[in-house]
Amino acid sequence: MQVRDWFVEHQAEFAAWRRDIHAHPELSFQEQRTSDLVAAKLDEWGIEIHRGVGKTGVVGVLQGERAGPRSLGLRADMDALPMQEKTGLAYRSTHDGSFHGCGHDGHTATLLAVARYLSLHRDFAGTVNFIFQPAEETLSGGAAMLEDGLFKRFPCDEIYGLHNNPMLGKGRVAVGEGAILSACDAFSIKVHGIGSHGAMPHQGNDPIVIACQLVGMLQTIVSRSLDPLVAGVVSVGMMHGGSAPNVIPDLMELQGTVRTLSTAARDTALRRMREICDGLALSHGTRIDCEVGLGCPPTINAAGPAATVAAAAARVVGAESVNAHITPLMASEDFSYLLQACPGAYFFIGQDGHFCHHPEFDFDDDILPIGASVFVEIVRDRLG
Repeated sequence: MQVRDWFVEHQAEFAAWRRDIHAHPELSFQEQRTSDLVAAKLDEWGIEIHRGVGKTGVVGVLQGERAGPRSLGLRADMDALPMQEKTGLAYRSTHDGSFHGCGHDGHTATLLAVARYLSLHRDFAGTVNFIFQPAEETLSGGAAMLEDGLFKRFPCDEIYGLHNNPMLGKGRVAVGEGAILSACDAFSIKVHGIGSHGAMPHQGNDPIVIACQLVGMLQTIVSRSLDPLVAGVVSVGMMHGGSAPNVIPDLMELQGTVRTLSTAARDTALRRMREICDGLALSHGTRIDCEVGLGCPPTINAAGPAATVAAAAARVVGAESVNAHITPLMASEDFSYLLQACPGAYFFIGQDGHFCHHPEFDFDDDILPIGASVFVEIVRDRLG
């Protein structure tokens, strides 16, 4: 029996786990019920469990039948989004304002399915670490697990992670060498002014005018400070200021994100942002405070592991359904922290339907056997 056939045969059971998790979503670092479920399953299958890794994270350790020096990490994220579900599904969220709108319920169930299969088929040499990570949505769970000694306590020669992707086409697998997802850094800017009546703007210093100029100037970071062949995007998503139509306020606040695919582009973009703020403040005789909350770095796949994923996926879905050179996406993922500490690769499984974070999104249970099979093929490849 082919690996994928086994997962298809047991798909109903795995889908039931997934739908149970979907009905009980938990936000970042609140994944108590989910981690309870994960730990109970791993324990039932005789897999060594470690709880509280990175607060609510769980790591399962499985030794192969044959001794071997190598170890692999397989990672799934567990947390839900702080948004309202509008699917109307029978297994829809029972928690108001929490929703598995990114498919982490499916990722968790997929890795559980892999753990179940490998617990029954330990014909490999070495160790597999099943890493169930909290708090991906806040881009903080990966770092929390590292701070808790993830790779010191559970050494991995390589690590692999996956994500559903409604843009690919159902059943397709995509991976690539190098940057596959962007860094994401949030910024908050305060433009200070002097308030005045709308009829007498000369008696004040209008922060709205300054803020509007700033939004336009920030767009020159990508168009004029980054190499045209280097991807980057600066987006202002919020502007707040003022309380009356005839009053010029004394403060405008802007918030947004900077996304880049390399450390060099990231450094340049953030430096130019601060320089633009300082220069504009000087030209208007005011003060502009620019605070940048450094988020996660780019998700960068190592060449060898990316090739391993492509080969494993080809054995599962056929080479014609594998894109081994996917164009990077400007979304972000804190698996990037794990890839900074350990070589590995992150890949996508295509599905149909709404895109992630849509209120009617639902993970497609039909792709679970594909993701699980690719993970197993990776283990077979790397641990023989």
